[in-house]
Amino acid sequence: MVRIDDSARVIGKARLGKGSYIAQGTIVRSENDSVILGNKTWALENSVLIGTEAYPLKVGSKTVFGHKCIVVGAEIGDLCEIGNGTTFLPGSKIGNMCIFGEGTLIPKGVEIPDESIVLGRPGRIIRKLTDDDRSMIRRMRGGDIYISPFEENIVDNDSKESEIMGKLYTVNGKYPQVSDSAYIFDTAEINGDVKIGDGSIISSGVRIIGNTHGPVIIGDNVQILENTVLHLLPDNQLIIEDDVTIGPGCIIHGTTIGRASVVESGAIVCDYSKLGANTLVKSGSLVKQRSEFGDNEILEGFPAKSIGKNESELKRPDWAIKL
Repeated sequence: MVRIDDSARVIGKARLGKGSYIAQGTIVRSENDSVILGNKTWALENSVLIGTEAYPLKVGSKTVFGHKCIVVGAEIGDLCEIGNGTTFLPGSKIGNMCIFGEGTLIPKGVEIPDESIVLGRPGRIIRKLTDDDRSMIRRMRGGDIYISPFEENIVDNDSKESEIMGKLYTVNGKYPQVSDSAYIFDTAEINGDVKIGDGSIISSGVRIIGNTHGPVIIGDNVQILENTVLHLLPDNQLIIEDDVTIGPGCIIHGTTIGRASVVESGAIVCDYSKLGANTLVKSGSLVKQRSEFGDNEILEGFPAKSIGKNESELKRPDWAIKL
């Protein structure tokens, strides 16, 4: 048996092992049969797990993801203990019985060997497991660390989940304006002074909080991906121009994000900031209040700084939604 909480979603075709658990608010998105989770692997609340054709997601058995983890196209072994808010980027490969501290970020393509303890942004190996660490892993699994043969349960849901659209709420007489050609996934929620343009996608678990502080203006062909939150302070505005992609698990305050920009997973963009067109914000970065950057910048860090320039127009990332 597989357990998927009512507010969780599995989108596309995923192969889930016996006893696996998808907790409240967690989103699993599988592009063309690209997600495998092993037996008794758990993804706890408000996490996002994504597999793509280019970067499938494969997780072993009895691995536990803490709250608000983000995993995009990684390979992760058995019996791993993954702290809250950990991020794995595409092509990363993790061995068996690894432990990750809270908020760790594993960059694209990084390999972590078996029995490593990893901390930091970017993550670094601080030591190998001790006997006490192994005892903890065993204890957290009820004394049983035996890895049984994979018992597959296929979950296959349409990429649009259902014909039920997300929830829209009026706040003090202001009701969201959504283009007829936009798509709002059914667990998304939008309230107040919000406008969403043609062909835009608001994905599962997204919260757009316009209240009466707005406006929140989202242009055409924008994607706001899983479990991202958009909101703003009074007397401010939040403008996302056409063709922007906001990755999963981001927090976007009142800002302006220029056309064709990409904000990668887990980034935070703070109030009164401004990003030019074709800007790339790297995963886990923090754009602090009142920061301003011109066109074509590559931003990374906590707080974010420019680390280079985009030489051509950014393409929509592989981990974006394809409907």
